[in-house]
Amino acid sequence: MPTFRHEALAVVFKITPGEGADARPELTVLAWKRSRDPYQGAWALPSGPVLEGETIGACVARNLATKVDLSEIAHLEQLETRSEPDRDPFQRTIATAYLGLVPSTANPRLPQNAAWIRTGTLPRMAFDHASLVQSAMQRLEHKLSYSNIGFGLAPAEFTLAELRDIYRAVLGYDVSVTNLQRVLKRRGQLEPTGRTAAAGHGGGRPAALYRFTRQSLQITDPFAAFRPAGAADRPPRTG
Repeated sequence: MPTFRHEALAVVFKITPGEGADARPELTVLAWKRSRDPYQGAWALPSGPVLEGETIGACVARNLATKVDLSEIAHLEQLETRSEPDRDPFQRTIATAYLGLVPSTANPRLPQNAAWIRTGTLPRMAFDHASLVQSAMQRLEHKLSYSNIGFGLAPAEFTLAELRDIYRAVLGYDVSVTNLQRVLKRRGQLEPTGRTAAAGHGGGRPAALYRFTRQSLQITDPFAAFRPAGAADRPPRTG
């Protein structure tokens, strides 16, 4: 009787600062560089075999906590299962992938061969992992339209400009702060904290701080399609 290996795999996103003085924050994914075949030198997503008596979700959380010291997972949901017979050239392996989000303020200790890599210009990735990153990006982009999933990438408190940067990094096009505030307030996703951010070097009135009203996934507008002003003219996403 043939035997199959079942692994749990995680596509974990985080918003990280862009490079350069004027660079915008970017959507990045957690990966590490493989040191052995197959795909030696390619980047791979965190994964591991599901142990006897262990749920797939528990396997994902265990691997992230033990292999990369990642415990600040704000959101985790099942993404999809891949079962193509030839996806692993060494052994028939079925993979169940999860989408994970960590706040932009998280700073987990990573092994030397691990990093947050830019989703806009993915390097060579092992197996079907590049395709899984794209699938997770589409899921995240769609869920921004009808849910409060942005809480998983945002810090506990943020200015509207900082939240705009998060949405822009995920959606791949400019977002109006005014429109974002109007839409999310109408859906009951945002509330003011009553505090303001520290004054910047340019002076001016300190920006108000906001937070998400819930720190768990909520479908707030199931038939919505989030389209900020000018979105119809945005260029297609690449990568």
